[in-house]
Amino acid sequence: MTATLSKPALRIGPYQVDPPVVLAPMAGITNVAFRRLCREYGAGLYVCEMITARAVVERHPGTMHMMTFDASEYPRSMQLYGVDPATMKEAVKIIVGEGLADHIDANFGCPVAKVTRKGGGAALPFKRKLFGNIVRASVEAAEPAGVPFTVKFRVGIDDDHHTYLDAGRIAEAEGAAAVALHARTAAQRYSGKADWSHIARLKEAVTSIPVLGNGDIFTAHDALRMVAETGCDGVVIGRGCLGRPWLFGELEAAFAGKPIPAGPNLGEVARVLRRHAELLVEHDGPDKAMRDLRKHMAWYFMGFPVGSQLRRRFAMVSSLDELDELIAQLDHDAPFPADALGPRGRQGSPGKVTLPHGWLDDPDDPCVPEGADIMHSGG
Repeated sequence: MTATLSKPALRIGPYQVDPPVVLAPMAGITNVAFRRLCREYGAGLYVCEMITARAVVERHPGTMHMMTFDASEYPRSMQLYGVDPATMKEAVKIIVGEGLADHIDANFGCPVAKVTRKGGGAALPFKRKLFGNIVRASVEAAEPAGVPFTVKFRVGIDDDHHTYLDAGRIAEAEGAAAVALHARTAAQRYSGKADWSHIARLKEAVTSIPVLGNGDIFTAHDALRMVAETGCDGVVIGRGCLGRPWLFGELEAAFAGKPIPAGPNLGEVARVLRRHAELLVEHDGPDKAMRDLRKHMAWYFMGFPVGSQLRRRFAMVSSLDELDELIAQLDHDAPFPADALGPRGRQGSPGKVTLPHGWLDDPDDPCVPEGADIMHSGG
């Protein structure tokens, strides 16, 4: 495993990313509070929640609030979603012109039906010319300011329609600074296992820019194994850090060849949860912060002996005082459970991908899909 340490450092444009670890943008999760919590454990590139290009152009107030970065956060990394080269170009111009971010990533990985049925998300790379036009327009807008533009996508629509090798080559040719592959098809959604062999194939096809791997990294050992097995230049962490922001400390140790810290006991987890709550309150005010915190409870307490009644109360917590009262009832000495290292977050089941009528007829059709610039989540 230590053979990975001899690889050149990961560079995204002018930025060295050491360890070669990227936090994947997750809707409703990777706000400024969660990113700061993760950054307190280890270095890496921490990407904010995904922003739609149209919302940037229209200066949607909620979107502008989501684009908040901590004063110590650098480089500031933002993920954009868009389907129209002109809208993407205009959004990138605004972001770089007003100094709102230092790195922009484009999301072509969302498998959600309401997105793919409009031709967006993971459906879009099938349209090679449109995909290339979006990357080219975005790079043209970002490049003069020295802001690297990167692209994330999936293996393809389904097992009969793999798009990732074309997408990787096109992104490379159009000036992207790096590509990232979630090693599942849209049809898999988040089910089953990610097939890392596709990451290895993409690494062979894309030779002049970094290739990052994403999918089923739940431990630091998983990250080292992905790099060793695929030759990828870095890893993208999504669901594995839900309720486990300390994973980034474990990743930093692993990539440095140091012993991986033991998992925290329940008392330490409670302290992290309390810190998370404070940071959310600072960002969003107490009411929204506590509502937001509730979804994290099951992840933080996964595998711990908390008890169903106390879990229910945590999942309905409405104030910091109530949170403190509940934390006091936990067994702070309970050790970190060995069975809490596996999958977490959404998994679901595979299904047929919903596409616009005739979407698969012509992969070289450059037309922009109608009505696909909608708010959504994921990748």
